[in-house]
Order: sequence, then C-alpha cells, then structure tokens
Amino acid sequence: MKKANVTINKDLCKKCTICVHFCPLEVFTIDQDGYPLVSNPDNCTGCRLCFFRCPDFALEVETEFDD
Repeated sequence: MKKANVTINKDLCKKCTICVHFCPLEVFTIDQDGYPLVSNPDNCTGCRLCFFRCPDFALEVETEFDD
C-alpha cells in the first residue's frame, strides 16, 4: 500500500488554496491565517495533484510503499 507525506513551505505559499480545491481526498483544510493545512494526512495517496497545481512550488509530496 502506498503512503504519502505532504509538507507545505509557508515561506513560499501565497495562500491561493489551489491545493485545497484540487485534492480529491480532502487532505487539506485552511487554517485561521488562510494557509492550507494538512489536516487529514492519512487520506493522501500521493497522487500529486496538489503538487502539480501549486503555482508557488510550496508543496512537497514524498511517497513510500509498504511491503
């Protein structure tokens, strides 16, 4: 089974929330400051839709597979 870890670089993020809207598995929510927040990390399958849509290159998606 594939596991993925998403990290958001707030120094690069401009709070456009494109990642929130393009994620098909609702991995993200928006925090009180308007930044995307990885609030459901277990939902992430590593599809990278958020990564490819981010105009600011503020996301990193790391994947690994279980044996």
